Amino acid sequence: MDSKITLSFDKDVIKDAKKYAEENNISLSRLVEFLLRKTTSGQFSSMEDYPISEWVTIVSEGAVEYGTPKKSRKNLKDEYFSSKK
Repeated sequence: MDSKITLSFDKDVIKDAKKYAEENNISLSRLVEFLLRKTTSGQFSSMEDYPISEWVTIVSEGAVEYGTPKKSRKNLKDEYFSSKK
């Protein structure tokens, strides 16, 4: 279950964090949650130990790619005429 909290940061930090999150296609909430989870897991002894590229890959959603199979001219023609019935 998600819960909301209020945090206070320096305006420049917020601006930079929002820009960073947008550039990496993640929400600021998701970024902060992930960092807090990593911080409290005891997995890393200091902030410098975080594998930055790993967590960006994990939390980023990335652009969606849609692929459609190529259809032959005959198949397109058959599909068109069958839809008119």
